[in-house]
Amino acid sequence: MASIKSSNTSPELLLRKALWGLGLRYKLQYGIEKADIAFPRQKLVIFVDGCFWHSCPIHGHVPKSNVGYWAPKLKRNVERAIEKDRRLSNEGWEIIHFWEHEVRADPASCAKRVRESLLKRKRQYIHKQ
Repeated sequence: MASIKSSNTSPELLLRKALWGLGLRYKLQYGIEKADIAFPRQKLVIFVDGCFWHSCPIHGHVPKSNVGYWAPKLKRNVERAIEKDRRLSNEGWEIIHFWEHEVRADPASCAKRVRESLLKRKRQYIHKQ
């Protein structure tokens, strides 16, 4: 388990490259919640969720061996992500989650979705002033 990467995974790198290509600059492993990618000024955080580790409805599964260990472990991962989202949302952050398979299939589309959220948040900020 110690050898499993939790940051700088290949889907994260794909998304970061696509964001950089759009001219978007970000922070990595940001804040107490360790967002994969963050835009602190706009209060937007991005998480790239591994299909296995976060129980993707398409690709997630519980291994057949040692089910007593894996089922609660994977369930707790999902619960922890929900708790993290609740804390961030209560502090005014917008949260975007991408499944690993979404980023692998089309990182450019994911990056465009992030850019749209940033533009929307910028417009909301301007209108509040």
